[in-house]
Amino acid sequence: MVGKRVLGFLGVLSAVAGISLAGGARAQEIVGVPHEWQMSFPPSYTTVMDKVESLHNLLLVIITLISLFVLALLIYVVFRFHVSRNPAPSSVTHNTVLEIAWTIVPILILVVIAIPSFRLLYYSDKAADAAMTVKVTGHQWYWQYEYPDQGNFSIDSRILAEADRIKEKPQVPRLLAVDNEMVIPVNTTIRIIGTGADVMHGWTVPGFGIKKTVIPGRLNEGWINVEHEGYYFGQCSQICGENHTYMPIAVRVVSKAEFDKWVEQQKKAAGLIPRTIAPTNPPTGLASATVPANR
Repeated sequence: MVGKRVLGFLGVLSAVAGISLAGGARAQEIVGVPHEWQMSFPPSYTTVMDKVESLHNLLLVIITLISLFVLALLIYVVFRFHVSRNPAPSSVTHNTVLEIAWTIVPILILVVIAIPSFRLLYYSDKAADAAMTVKVTGHQWYWQYEYPDQGNFSIDSRILAEADRIKEKPQVPRLLAVDNEMVIPVNTTIRIIGTGADVMHGWTVPGFGIKKTVIPGRLNEGWINVEHEGYYFGQCSQICGENHTYMPIAVRVVSKAEFDKWVEQQKKAAGLIPRTIAPTNPPTGLASATVPANR
């Protein structure tokens, strides 16, 4: 009987703990993670990703039509020119109209593909009227985020060990939890500039439509503008060495007021905000004493 009571009490405690964890997850939603049996692109969270998905759909239609056309030609050739139907093969080697057609048509198809492709490349390359900049530096094997517009402080983002993830951030999926996320405000155009400290890395967040190869000695630029708060995740997409699979990307999107508070905390931690010294009241005797005019 006592054992049943103890088990019941433990069950209540675990339920309360589960409710509190769920409440925390709802407060800051976990989004931008892969799901079982997921197909096609992940959900889009930026206008850049919307345009990437739109271009993909156009290319899918074009390649499907090309594949069906080639398949139809192959089937026609197999049946029409089979040895039983065509015992005396043709000696024709050239057809001017056909050769011009299969040269011109692919060129037109490439032009149709190139126009939206170049438009998307230019759209996603440079940020128009960016409100702030975040510099991303890839290390072996972690990420560093610098905020030059907020005092030029920086944070390091390293993967959490599985035991620490379960203890500190159980709601975050395995191999995606980090100790410090990149924090940005919601509905704000953020310029992302990236470089590598040692080798090439790939800063990629699929839901944002951004994939920047960060190269030592060079700065690459992109931008994001996330419309909803929450946690978003990505991974290094460049094979950068032994622990390539253990440098996830975690981005926490918060309200602008919360972002300002976070910036102030980081500035204090980095010693960028000077300490305020409270004024001390002078001794009463000295304050009340009058100094002669000739001294």
